[in-house]
Amino acid sequence: MTGVGAKRFLYAEPADVQSEGAVAVTVTEPNAVVRAPVPPLAERARNVGGSPVRDILAVTARPEVINFAGGLPAPELFDAEGVAEAYAQVLAKDAGRALQYSTTEGEPALRSALAARTTARQLPTTADDVLITSGSQQALSLLATALLEPGDTVLVENPTYLAALQVFAFAGVRVVGVDCDEDGIDPAALDALVARERPKLLYTIPTFQNPTGRTLPAGRRAAVASVAERRGLWIVEDDPYGELRFEGERVPWIAAQPGAEDRTVLLGSFSKVMAPGMRLGWMRAPAAVLRACAVAKQAADLHTPTVNQLAAARYLATRDLDAHVATVAAAYRERRDALLAGLPAALPEGSVWNRPEGGMFLWARLPEAYDTAQLLRTVVEHEVAYVPGAPFHAGEAGRSTMRLCFVTHAPQEIAVGVRRLGAALGR
Repeated sequence: MTGVGAKRFLYAEPADVQSEGAVAVTVTEPNAVVRAPVPPLAERARNVGGSPVRDILAVTARPEVINFAGGLPAPELFDAEGVAEAYAQVLAKDAGRALQYSTTEGEPALRSALAARTTARQLPTTADDVLITSGSQQALSLLATALLEPGDTVLVENPTYLAALQVFAFAGVRVVGVDCDEDGIDPAALDALVARERPKLLYTIPTFQNPTGRTLPAGRRAAVASVAERRGLWIVEDDPYGELRFEGERVPWIAAQPGAEDRTVLLGSFSKVMAPGMRLGWMRAPAAVLRACAVAKQAADLHTPTVNQLAAARYLATRDLDAHVATVAAAYRERRDALLAGLPAALPEGSVWNRPEGGMFLWARLPEAYDTAQLLRTVVEHEVAYVPGAPFHAGEAGRSTMRLCFVTHAPQEIAVGVRRLGAALGR
């Protein structure tokens, strides 16, 4: 080809115009425009992977698959009538306000209602202590922006919530797992780790933890608060499942322990007790943290949708949320029991699992010879699914573990699913 212009083509193996291995070749063409490659994605976007749970849900979306993978509340247990009525009342009474912009901190009526519910559980709280977020997942992202610098060290339970690991990876921090046993964090191990690693923050789900379903006892909660007070440590206490207790006694929050008052951020959510599609969460935090998170939220989305906040406030004012949660918890207990009844015949000999007192998840460990990630393809072919345990860990661990969500399906479907799981695993 001849001419005065030049055109640049990019090629690579495999074909990927943004590959670092791309090679520029110049071929002349008449009157061609020289085009440079587009800049690459940010390093954090290239290096942080997606959620294995979301990937599995995409693969197992067929209705015939009995899915123990996703942490999906049972839709037939939503109070659809009550939620619809709350929206209708809000829109009938003041549609102009409900459909308008709102304050970043959140609607006063909802903040006051949440403060009252928190105070009733022996943690004195005012509306000024609360920031409304678009799900507690956004609260985590805001806290990472407000509290963490790239290179900081964050401690997490090992294993822990997958999306929290994603948030911390995007923040560019170093994540270190804390040794845990069947009751959760070992306070002595935590103390030694804080002394050695000098972390800025501990992220914990002490009640019905995701993924294990375990609950941290009251004595250990007090000990964790003591470590934070002595060593200088933020605690982020995530509590999306705490109201879903169906046996045993409620354990007070870490945030309510002596010494934790000025250094604990408590996260809550309506996703598991009202409806996840409303995307309503909140944080209770010291004033300086709330101010910083409000500024970060302004930059992210200005505010959580007004109509959703007002509908939730209306629901709390006119309906008995506690009675609804009790109904849901009773159904979840039956579903947990159905899963527990089937596991002995389904899992390989030598497997162990726990018996959660609430929440949505059960954690199982197969013998060391099993790799639950490699087995998943075979399991899905039997029209059942779980989440392999390894991605929940900070570091290499959990190869033979799995998380089973017991709330999405009715007991009869759970029984069928466990039989399919046993067939896939060769029992």
